[in-house]
Amino acid sequence: MKNRLILFIPLVLFLVMGVFLYKGLFLNPQKLDSALEGKPIPAFQLEKLEDSSVMITNENLKGKVSLLNVWATWCPSCKYEHPYLVRLKRQNILPIYGINYRDERMPALQELKRQGDPYHLNIFDKDGRLGLDLGVYGAPESFLVDHNGIIRFRYAGPIDMRIWNETLYPMVKELQAQAKADGAS
Repeated sequence: MKNRLILFIPLVLFLVMGVFLYKGLFLNPQKLDSALEGKPIPAFQLEKLEDSSVMITNENLKGKVSLLNVWATWCPSCKYEHPYLVRLKRQNILPIYGINYRDERMPALQELKRQGDPYHLNIFDKDGRLGLDLGVYGAPESFLVDHNGIIRFRYAGPIDMRIWNETLYPMVKELQAQAKADGAS
């Protein structure tokens, strides 16, 4: 009898694993839990991509509802997302701050010159320190930040028209209304 029960152990293990894998099919890979949602942008002081003599800090990102976008030249999804970010900048809905993540300065500058620069400020995060503090898994990732510099939403993956219209823009309008009520510009 005991030997027969031992024969069922692999079947039970298989069924348990199957339940976990089945559950995983319904998770949204773009929605990453972020320990930073509801908290300020981590303190940092990094060079501006275009000018290494200019330092940018987390204080530079306060005052308006903004989108913080992590990108790199080595990232194929960033190349897909880039034209849409350029289009958003032309619409002047909100400032987009770029974090050039674990990249080289010259190729990044060349890419922005060739493809257009959607960023109001571009932070050079060569070693990935800021990305690490933000909990970045890879690029692209974007963070919706309120006028007080508080991270309100994190999105992993490229932003396109559907993501913007269905997910991000409704939150942007709400955060901008709150900023206006608080007397922010």
